[in-house]
Amino acid sequence: MSERIRLKVLGLSYSQIRTGAYALILAEADGPGRIPVVIGPSEAQSIAIRMESITPPRPMTHDLFVSFAHAFGVTLREVFIYRFEDGIFSSELTFTDGERTVTVDSRTSDAIAIAMRTSAPIYTTRAILEETGFEVEESIAEDLPDDEEAPQAPKLENYAVEELERTLQKLIADENYEEAARVSRILEQKRRGPAPDQ
Repeated sequence: MSERIRLKVLGLSYSQIRTGAYALILAEADGPGRIPVVIGPSEAQSIAIRMESITPPRPMTHDLFVSFAHAFGVTLREVFIYRFEDGIFSSELTFTDGERTVTVDSRTSDAIAIAMRTSAPIYTTRAILEETGFEVEESIAEDLPDDEEAPQAPKLENYAVEELERTLQKLIADENYEEAARVSRILEQKRRGPAPDQ
């Protein structure tokens, strides 16, 4: 059996491969390896609001699933990305109620969204990491010049804290969680104060 590697959720970006899709970046917990997983917009929304600790006005499908499992004393033990074939990752969820352990098949995007809500560990194999992954230098993002930032960022950064809070509330009410996640990051930066070079 191939060595198992623990992963963590690193972030989301627009997919360069498929229009309207997103790339979920999973990172090797103790190494430089990265795995891009192409996911749909609804799963990207679900993952984004969890990454930014946003509470939607109504529970999303993954929240409902976790609440249902907890109500019956079922715990997610782990997520295992066990196969990569024809460009698709296959995953399984292992649940336990303390007496029985059950493993079920799942789309990787759903498995990750559920794992993030339960703090369950995420694993893959060394073989999959080597086949699909890439390595990055951590300093690359920090070395980007200021003029390569997203064009929308300066406008939002000029908002007052109160304006950002109102904008965030409206985006959440409209269920526009991707944009809400971006506004939430800017609002947090505002509350912490300006960056050293600004």
